[in-house]
Amino acid sequence: MELDAGRSVYSEQNPRLWWEYRAEWPGIRGKPTALSGSLEDPAGDRRKGPGPTLEEASAWAQSFDKLMLTPAGRNAFREFLRTEFSEENMLFWMACEELKKEANKAMIEEKARVIYEDYISILSPKEVSLDSRVRETINRSMAEPSRNIFDDAQLQIYTLMHRDSYPRFTNSALYKDLLRSLSEKAVEA
Repeated sequence: MELDAGRSVYSEQNPRLWWEYRAEWPGIRGKPTALSGSLEDPAGDRRKGPGPTLEEASAWAQSFDKLMLTPAGRNAFREFLRTEFSEENMLFWMACEELKKEANKAMIEEKARVIYEDYISILSPKEVSLDSRVRETINRSMAEPSRNIFDDAQLQIYTLMHRDSYPRFTNSALYKDLLRSLSEKAVEA
């Protein structure tokens, strides 16, 4: 695996970022940071824990907001997005949510740069689809990024997922199979 300081080395098998490899591979350049999580999975949503209840999973079909409010909902939707090759939309949205929680100016700048390189840059394989006005605003703001630098972009991606992917998710085999499995578990209990 070739590592380039400042770039994500995320993979499904090892969802860590470049700065998390520094202790293991001293050849990685870049200033040390205090980041403990991964911008690929910012809120730790992929941690294994108790799954959703039938009631919780059923509520996801009622509104996109209910789906996005729960880690289990985001996980299920993210798995669906992966099947549609659009997982980067959820990853970007989650990274923006994590950035908003950051108070340290240096960390805001670092996280904003990584988000930009991973999701905004036209050179990124995980580039999200944004209109030119929003992209240009971000480009101008990158000189002095704030924790809200991606708000307009995040809203566009949220809207895209809501209007485009969410209706397909609620009708998908993945979601229906999850509901069926949870129903069977509820009957057994």
